[in-house]
Amino acid sequence: MDFSYQGIVEAFSQMSGWEVLAVVFGIAYILLAAKESLWSWLFAFLSTIIYTLLFWEGALLSSSLLNFYYMGMAVYGFILWRSGGEKGEELEVTRWPIKKNIITILSGSVLTLILGTLSDTYTDANFAYLDTFVMVFSVIATWMLANKILENWFYWMVIDSTAIVLYWKSGYLATIILFMLYVILAFYAYFSWWKTYHVHRSE
Repeated sequence: MDFSYQGIVEAFSQMSGWEVLAVVFGIAYILLAAKESLWSWLFAFLSTIIYTLLFWEGALLSSSLLNFYYMGMAVYGFILWRSGGEKGEELEVTRWPIKKNIITILSGSVLTLILGTLSDTYTDANFAYLDTFVMVFSVIATWMLANKILENWFYWMVIDSTAIVLYWKSGYLATIILFMLYVILAFYAYFSWWKTYHVHRSE
């Protein structure tokens, strides 16, 4: 794979205008989510609706369905952040105990193994287990983000890093570069939320 400057430029030049727009909206979504801005969900919705249409057109059914889920979660996240959840107050950043994270990770791993096996056995999917891992834990992490669970950013660090390996094997150079950026943004978002979490606890 050509990681030279020319290779990177050529990879990005092959992206369609709609794909570039979806990426820009996706980056804006993460940056605004790090700031706990309600507007993040608008950009999430716009980005995912473009990706849903692009993946559907490209006959990538699983990716299209995953982004359709993201669209629904963008609406859910917007409503939850605006209404403040059950208490009707501003939704604050919270943390999960280690036990809950362990149970979540184990459950996600078992589901990944089951769905990955089915995908590998009954479809022509490439890298079925890696692809399924990214899908399953993306679903989990998106729900956690919408509910402002601090650890969601740790999940995204792992998910995006795994996606880099997946796209490396699949030959998607431009997507690899973008997901490297997403990993960096996940670190930024985590420390931003961590600071907010401790400010609220000290009040």
